[in-house]
Amino acid sequence: MKLLRLEPLTRHAFAPFGDVIEADDSAHRFAINGGNTERYHDLARLDPGDGGRIIVSIFRAQPRALPFPITMLERHPLGSQAFVPLSGRDYLVVVAAEPAPSTLRCFLARGTQGVNYAPGTWHHPLLALDEVCDFLVLDRSGAGSNCDEVMLPEHPVVGAMNGCWSAKT
Repeated sequence: MKLLRLEPLTRHAFAPFGDVIEADDSAHRFAINGGNTERYHDLARLDPGDGGRIIVSIFRAQPRALPFPITMLERHPLGSQAFVPLSGRDYLVVVAAEPAPSTLRCFLARGTQGVNYAPGTWHHPLLALDEVCDFLVLDRSGAGSNCDEVMLPEHPVVGAMNGCWSAKT
């Protein structure tokens, strides 16, 4: 059984797949509202694609028990899809350069980090840990089929067995 190595979610490591949405020192920021608010500016390239529009939703994700096999991936070829955690809980982000087990990468996202998948990025659906978690989601609405799913021929596992992750961090 192949075990996925857990990586910290950083802007640099995630760049091939999209953007990390995070209010940190590397973000362009400036004071607004008479100096009472710090704006972390332009954190993600939201792309609704031709003929699409950006919509705002809340997804309520059920927690996944670890260890967890990765059996499928999906992508949204017509537009980007951004997830911002509202519950402040860590979660997992599994992405791939192509829908093949050998290209899978697994990131541990802190409860203060969101992700924006670039159009066409293969990823696993939400992987909440420990308890139900809400996410603010910005994605595309419009004409055309914008969700491709594939089942993987092998099922790599993410979880406590690899010595890198405990669900109770």
